[in-house]
Amino acid sequence: MSQIEQQLINGLALGAIYALIAIGYTMVYGVLRFINFAHSDVLMLGAFAAYFLAPLSERVFGPQSITGAICVVVASSALCAGIGMLIELLAYRPLRNRPKLAVLITAIGVSLLIEYTCQHKAVFKAETKPFPRLFPSQDFRFGGLAISSNDIVVLLVTVVLLGILWFVVQRTRIGTAMRAVSFNHQAAALMGININRVISFTFGLGSALAAVAGILYAMKAPGIEPLMGVQPGLRAFIAAVVGGIGNLPGAAIGGVLLGALETFAGGIPGISNYRDGIAFAILILILLFKPAGLLGRVQTEKV
Repeated sequence: MSQIEQQLINGLALGAIYALIAIGYTMVYGVLRFINFAHSDVLMLGAFAAYFLAPLSERVFGPQSITGAICVVVASSALCAGIGMLIELLAYRPLRNRPKLAVLITAIGVSLLIEYTCQHKAVFKAETKPFPRLFPSQDFRFGGLAISSNDIVVLLVTVVLLGILWFVVQRTRIGTAMRAVSFNHQAAALMGININRVISFTFGLGSALAAVAGILYAMKAPGIEPLMGVQPGLRAFIAAVVGGIGNLPGAAIGGVLLGALETFAGGIPGISNYRDGIAFAILILILLFKPAGLLGRVQTEKV
């Protein structure tokens, strides 16, 4: 029983990271109806931003300072928010009235451009770099269970950010504008909503969440490198589809569910080698039997 509880704790921490990434995917899809495949690379940029800012924070606030760590996370999120808004401005905005296939191919191209540019020896290089310890690391034991302080930080940060996101979307003017644009672009524009500003804000907010997820993921990973966002990005995309693409609570639930299933599969002898295949098998089953996802709704489109 203790092994099951331990795997559940590990799965919740991993699923919380997937949830943050999946929310970024689903926010952009909800507003523009396309998948931003460069989102996973913004995650990588957020981890590298923290990697370079951590030494500066250590000199100012001291080693493993909570204040310094918060400053690093906020600065990395702000930087990645700007990068996400710049990507939308330069790559996606000119194609807004083009077929969705053109935008999808562009998103894949932007993703590959970021990945292989960052592998150049003049940028980040291809080798793995050890990620610095931002927070004091400690293991807590409760009976037969071991809980890392990093896992506690991951869960707390995810809960706080999801609460802030819910407040922004449901209780602010920009959140109301986002929901209006998601429902109908033309009607929102006729009501005086600045479509460009809302879409740019959506990309910025989603990219900031990706940066935080990248830092949390790097805290649990052995190191960071320019392709580190590919695997968590794919899993978060699956989580978004499982929960219901375009549905924010669904993306969060899908991320936690996928993280738990992946962790449990990794702890079963004979199945651990197929943990990647399990995620994609879940995606296929969802697309076959419930294409709208767990919390998604089937929508009728006029043609």
